[in-house]
Formats: sequence, C-alpha cells, structure tokens
Amino acid sequence: MTHVLVTAKDGQLGQCFQSLAVKHPNIQFVFKSSSDLDITNTANIEDALKDHTFDYCINCAAYTAVDKAEEAIELADKVNHIGAKLLAESCKKFNVTLIHVSTDFVFDGKATVPYLEDDITNPLGVYGKTKLAGEQAISNVLENYFIIRTSWLYSEYGNNFLKTMLRLSKERNEIGVVGDQVGSPTYARDLADMILRLIESKNTSYGVYHYSNKGVVSWYDFAKEIFKLSDSSITLNKIETKDYPTPAVRPKYSVLHTERISKLLDLKIPNWKVSLTQAISNL
Repeated sequence: MTHVLVTAKDGQLGQCFQSLAVKHPNIQFVFKSSSDLDITNTANIEDALKDHTFDYCINCAAYTAVDKAEEAIELADKVNHIGAKLLAESCKKFNVTLIHVSTDFVFDGKATVPYLEDDITNPLGVYGKTKLAGEQAISNVLENYFIIRTSWLYSEYGNNFLKTMLRLSKERNEIGVVGDQVGSPTYARDLADMILRLIESKNTSYGVYHYSNKGVVSWYDFAKEIFKLSDSSITLNKIETKDYPTPAVRPKYSVLHTERISKLLDLKIPNWKVSLTQAISNL
C-alpha cells in the first residue's frame, strides 16, 4: 500500500484527486484542507506527516489569484514560495517524496515553440515569480521531488475559466474574450490522473516535468468551444490583450512541451477538446 498526503483538498485539483481516489485501491490517501494543514507553518506540516508513514505528498496548495497577487505580494510569496520551502524541508525530514504543482507563468511567453523543462525562466508578474521561487526552494532542499508545471487549469470544481464562461453565458447576451494569448487548456482531472500514474509507476526520475492537454488554442477559441458544447447562444467577440487591461501581465504564448512526461509514463495525453467535452458532461 502506498500512502499519499494531499494538501488543499478543497481546491479544484484537490477535489479531482478525491474523485479519482476510488479508482486507486492500492493508494491510501489522506486529504487535508488548507485550514487542516497550513503549509506556511512547519509545526502544522510535521503534525500531519508524523501521523502516518507517507510515501508521497502532493502539494495542491497555492495562491493562484494572478491579478490580486500584484498587490498581495507578501501573501503570494508566503504560500507559493515559503510554503513550498517549508513543505520540502519537512518532506526531507520524514523522507517523503514531494510532488509539487507549478505553472506556465514561470515563462515570459516570448517563445514561438513549446517550452521545454530546461528553458530559461523569466516570470512577468508576482504570481509567476513566487511560483518560480517555490520551485527553486524545493530543488535546493530535496532530491526526491517532482515539480509538475501545467497551464490553463480548469475542471468542474472551484473557480476557473470554464465555469466563468458557463456562468456568463447565462447572465449576458454578449462577451469579449482575448484572442491574442495562446496556450493549452488542461483538465485538472487529467493532471490528477497523470500524477497518480506517476506514483503507481514508482519512478524515481526526479525533477521538473511539463503536463498539459494536447493542442494550442487562444482564450477566444477556448471560449468558443465551451459555448458550442454547452449549446449557448451568447455572442462571442474576439478582443486583443490591450482591450482588456489587467493588473498582471500574462504570457502571450503559454505552450508547454510535454514529451518528457509522455515518455516517462508511456502516456498518451488527450487533446484539449476531448477533455473539455468530458468536463462539461461531468458538470
């Protein structure tokens, strides 16, 4: 039996792990909410880890409010950087392998081909900078870690682009969505499924990996497919980034190269349209 601790069980990724747990009888899960386990508190982390002999800790805890982070710098750093560092230190003490979820926002989006794991990072805003600092802290502290960078995460849980679009389609007749930022929408359930496959493989090729669904699309095209699949009659207009200013600058190109994880797990990653259809049917 493999023992796995999952942080932030109430977030969208945490809820995906809970929904998949029944399919993995060989894994004994312990799920902790952010109030049960505060990753910025060492005593709190150690209390959680010493209760069991955990093999893995999956860290789903993060400060992900990209625009709010531009002002809440201290809080974003506390969770995304310091929290990751403290978790890594405790995992080292208890000999637990840490699986940490990171982001495409560690890159500046100036590339024209998919980002490799070893490409130079250059985050544009506070969210990306604090997530990168968390990655660096983990790699400085631990040897047995997996950092999984992902992009444009959505699911039937929590707050995300899919659920926002579905809500707006009921509230409005017309909407504008940015068409000059491209990336790969990622179904959080697919990400969780991949991480559980990684655990069950007992692979020790530690390091940084990229995972997103296959295909490259703009936010506008993503929204268009959401409205098509949900039979919405809302009028959708394509706008440019400059027409929709936000406190945080977003990368224009957020495509991650995913071959490394595909080869490691002999994994066929689903296309974003296939996964979106599944997510909408699950709603």
